[in-house]
Amino acid sequence: MEFLLRLEQLPFCVWLHESSSIFAFPIFLFFHTLGMSMIAGVSAVIDLVFLGFWPKMPIKPLERLYPLMWAGFWINAVTGTVLTVADASTRLINPVFYIKMIFVFAGVAILAVMRKKVFGDPALDQAPLSMSAKGLAFASLICWLGAITAGRLLAYLGPVPGVGNISNH
Repeated sequence: MEFLLRLEQLPFCVWLHESSSIFAFPIFLFFHTLGMSMIAGVSAVIDLVFLGFWPKMPIKPLERLYPLMWAGFWINAVTGTVLTVADASTRLINPVFYIKMIFVFAGVAILAVMRKKVFGDPALDQAPLSMSAKGLAFASLICWLGAITAGRLLAYLGPVPGVGNISNH
């Protein structure tokens, strides 16, 4: 715990929380939200196509959206790390944080598997999607919904930042 408190006292972390500048906490939170919308939103569109919401839409061209999703992931990785370190003593002892991270890493793994197995299929747009592709799409939706929900619940469950041993329950 002492190490986590020291992290929070780094000059950058103090500036992030205490500055009234829009370039401090608000901009990091904005970019974290933007990154999540890029990876989870674009992934959701692909997932819904896989699940048959737009049956006449060709699937192969959707692979071009992967760089946008990866950009969103890296924006989130950077901003999420900064936001976590700046509030390490509350985030890193909160089980909800680890639930969120499990969903995020599972969602990223599913994206990689979908790209290799589904988009790598040479007969992709020539035959109906397999049940395993639809299962991956459904699992992907669950992962991103879980990650977003757990991320929002971090503000309401567990230790309260900056007030010691007080906890939301």
